[in-house]
Amino acid sequence: MYRFQKLWRKTLSEKFSPPSISHFILFLFLTLTSFSVIAQEVVTGSITSADGEPLIGVNVAQKGTTNGSISDFDGNYSITLVEGEKVLVFSYIGYASIEEVVGGRSSIDVTLDEGTLLEEVVVVGYGTQKKSDLTGSVASVGAEEITQVPSSRVDQVLQGRAAGVQVTQVSGAPGAGTAIRVRGGNSITGSNEPLWVIDGIVVGTNFNLNNINPNDIESLEILKDASSIAIYGSRGANGVVLLTTKSGSGVGSGKPEISLNVFTSTQMLPELPDRLTQEEQIAFTNESAEFRGAAAPFPGDPSSYPNNDWVDLTTRSAQIYNADLSLAGSSENLNYYNSLNYFNQEGLIESSGIEKFIFRSNLDLDLTNKLKTGFRINVSRLNQDNALTSFSANAFGTLRTQPVFNDDGSYNGFDDVVGSPFNNPLANFDLNTNQTFTNNLLATAYLQFNPTPAWTIRSTFSPEINNTKRNRFNSSQTPGNLAIGVTDGGTASVRTVASTGWNNENTIQFQTDINDNNSLTILGGASFQKLYTETTEASAAGITSDATGFNNLGNSNPTRSIVTSGFSGFQIASFFGRINYDYKNKYLLTLVGRTDGSSVFAEGNKYEFYPSIAAAWKISEEAFMQGQNLVSDLKLRASLGRSGNQAIGPYRTLGVLTEANTTLNGAEVPGLTLGRPSNPNLKWETTTSFDIALEASILNGRVFTEFNYYYKETNDLLLDVTIPRQTGFTSQLQNVGALENRGWELLINSKNVSSNNFRWNSVVTLSSNRNKILDLGGQEFIDVVVDPIIGSGNTRLIVGQPVPVFTGVNYLGTWKSQEEIDASGLTAQVVGGSRFEDLNGDGIISTEDNVILGNPFPDLIFGFENSFSYKNFDFSFFIQGTVGNEVYNLSMRNHYFNRGETVKFGDLRDRWTENNPNSDIPRAGADSVTNTPPNSEYVEDGSHLRLKAIRFAYNIPTKGVYEGIKDATIALSGTNLLLFSSTRLIEPEASNFGRSGIGNIAQGYLSGQYPNPRVVTLSLNITL
Repeated sequence: MYRFQKLWRKTLSEKFSPPSISHFILFLFLTLTSFSVIAQEVVTGSITSADGEPLIGVNVAQKGTTNGSISDFDGNYSITLVEGEKVLVFSYIGYASIEEVVGGRSSIDVTLDEGTLLEEVVVVGYGTQKKSDLTGSVASVGAEEITQVPSSRVDQVLQGRAAGVQVTQVSGAPGAGTAIRVRGGNSITGSNEPLWVIDGIVVGTNFNLNNINPNDIESLEILKDASSIAIYGSRGANGVVLLTTKSGSGVGSGKPEISLNVFTSTQMLPELPDRLTQEEQIAFTNESAEFRGAAAPFPGDPSSYPNNDWVDLTTRSAQIYNADLSLAGSSENLNYYNSLNYFNQEGLIESSGIEKFIFRSNLDLDLTNKLKTGFRINVSRLNQDNALTSFSANAFGTLRTQPVFNDDGSYNGFDDVVGSPFNNPLANFDLNTNQTFTNNLLATAYLQFNPTPAWTIRSTFSPEINNTKRNRFNSSQTPGNLAIGVTDGGTASVRTVASTGWNNENTIQFQTDINDNNSLTILGGASFQKLYTETTEASAAGITSDATGFNNLGNSNPTRSIVTSGFSGFQIASFFGRINYDYKNKYLLTLVGRTDGSSVFAEGNKYEFYPSIAAAWKISEEAFMQGQNLVSDLKLRASLGRSGNQAIGPYRTLGVLTEANTTLNGAEVPGLTLGRPSNPNLKWETTTSFDIALEASILNGRVFTEFNYYYKETNDLLLDVTIPRQTGFTSQLQNVGALENRGWELLINSKNVSSNNFRWNSVVTLSSNRNKILDLGGQEFIDVVVDPIIGSGNTRLIVGQPVPVFTGVNYLGTWKSQEEIDASGLTAQVVGGSRFEDLNGDGIISTEDNVILGNPFPDLIFGFENSFSYKNFDFSFFIQGTVGNEVYNLSMRNHYFNRGETVKFGDLRDRWTENNPNSDIPRAGADSVTNTPPNSEYVEDGSHLRLKAIRFAYNIPTKGVYEGIKDATIALSGTNLLLFSSTRLIEPEASNFGRSGIGNIAQGYLSGQYPNPRVVTLSLNITL
């Protein structure tokens, strides 16, 4: 603990430089929490459940104000009333809210009945609604679920918790993000990531969520269907995630509520793939060389060679340290929430890690009884050490026999087996640098005017400033270069990216009860956004001294220096409206429309309109449903509408000029040529969606279930289409394609047991999505990912198939005799070598023999959570996984089929040999005769089951023991502790291509990426 306090003090004194910034933040933090309230009328009482059990943490709010309180460990509460309505609202998760008119009473005891999820209030675009009044599909994840098991990024919490939302952790590196697909992917060229909206600020699809402290989050809502996402128009086709941070509303009592959350975690290396042992690898390498007629690389006793496990040498058990301090409170006219967060995560791989400093301040102030203002400010600083070596290279790329050091003690830089320089990872740790620093400011300020209770006029202005700097340095003493006599110095680069943007939202809402049977809410608004980004990069080579590293690029060979810069910017103007109509609280209708105009498109295509219509029928309110006790709430809803995807970056409709030197009078002179054709006809990709759902609360609210069926069709897909060469180009970006997604989702939330001392709740989420290409602009297929060695496509877009499919030839095992080879008509084959299916019988294994081998889309995505409470003890576990998806193992070429200079999978123990002639695993060295195309052996079952999280907590009794402490909880939790998977690389969820670029559609590719750690966490939460 002393070490942590020392680290915290050191952080505050050194990291937030210059000192004036830290002083300003500390001053602002203390100032905003120094408000008090003058006591007026006090109401006290107790809150219990229907079975007489005291309820802890019930929100007690004075209606129409920000004044509030919460019940203590014994279910008691106290609230000081302020000017306004003398009505108390009691609300608690899992229970029906009730209102009590004070009427001069000083003591009010209440009993809460268990409610249903339909009574929860959820955030929707530009407002909130009770779930029972929703006509659209919205999945909600609350603060308790987000913070129950500590995580570094909020998107990691979504995995398996929201039906219809597939979340893939693309890498286990500190700070690495996820790939999120809401009801499948809608685009091929554009992003398939959902739109993120943070406290009403549209931050786009690529916002770095490391900038947000998960403990600051109040709730996450995922908008999925046309009715809910149409309000975001051209940017909502891939779904919308609404992130709402905490406020001080409901804290009350005039005293600030202080919360401290600290945790420390130990990260451990997960199970490693099965690899040949040192002795087995030496035997394989020698066999391979012998078959090729080469000298055996290891002629001596296997025990006489080094046995360096490069995974052990480059990884560690890594630590995470986190501390959150927050102050929240409210008074008659004010509520506030302020927090400081320090987070430090070491990486499993030496030299990797991330350090974060985050400050947040949220404030709401009633200037008058009709005018309200406030702001949300989030300031973050990220210091990231990027790994200087790859896990796959250390696990599979370098033989254990490779020495770390030369005889003279210097780092070894040459691989005698391969006969080429060796990239020594331990030397990289000592000599090289790769760091990224990011400063981010995300803020919003608003002014809200309520001339009458029916009217709400609101305007917000939200700036965002993001500055990123990446420093890279490769030493002049790199042993790989020294080993072959290259002494031309080191290399370095500095890249800066500065982006500045703002968002202005203006809305006006009218809400009225026309009569006892009719109510109407009308929302209208306008939104304007502008963002521009400047990029500068300078790189230098021939740096002879390591003393200055990347800090003096001028200390280099000027003829090898490169300086580049770039600029990009866009603007969006939008106008939107929404009408909610309620008849007899039984029949609900929602109409939404939004017009977006974007600067990225040419004149005539800048604007597009996105409408939607949705309706819901509360069947349980009908007369024929009364008098029965089985179903308490039953609602049928449906929606139909359009949304869009901008899909392209700025200036993509324009032609570009590229450098092209030419010769005049025998001399070379610089020139320019048209690098790509323009296309002013490009327009938005458009998705039309239909959704129908049934929601039900049965057995007096003990079970809530929701079933959705949806269909989405996306048209005007942006694709590169082949055009006549007479134009001077081979392809042009055009709107030509179409695809569809269809699927279903099921949510079951069950209160299995609810007694005085024991509670057991379960949540099940199931979903399935089917994706299919309808049109590729007249083309039968398009190769997306091309094998880097052979050049044949291993991933294709094919009409009638998902986006994408894995393709290759069928692997048939090994040739068992020369007679089999002769009868096949194939040449360049060898007994014991790989045998592939010649589908068209032309005697050549080529792309003409390719078949569909699988796709990365699961038949089923599931999550299952159980939570138990017994007196002061809590226990929960959460499992998630997929069924029916395939993964493409890119490591198979080098570590299964190819020569023995790299580490091999353990399967090869049973390879073909003269003593094992029936094996279907190819013999060592066979690849020197037979080329290895992408084939069915590369494609593996990606189905898996993961114990995602487990938690055991003790709620420390504080009443009468620790005065001044409202709540205290100590917890032991674990994440990613167990994984059941049949893939050779163990981890089925990583993505070789990440989440952007080709990774937008090429998911499911594995190559031994940075492993997802097993994490054990000890945490302490205290509220004063």
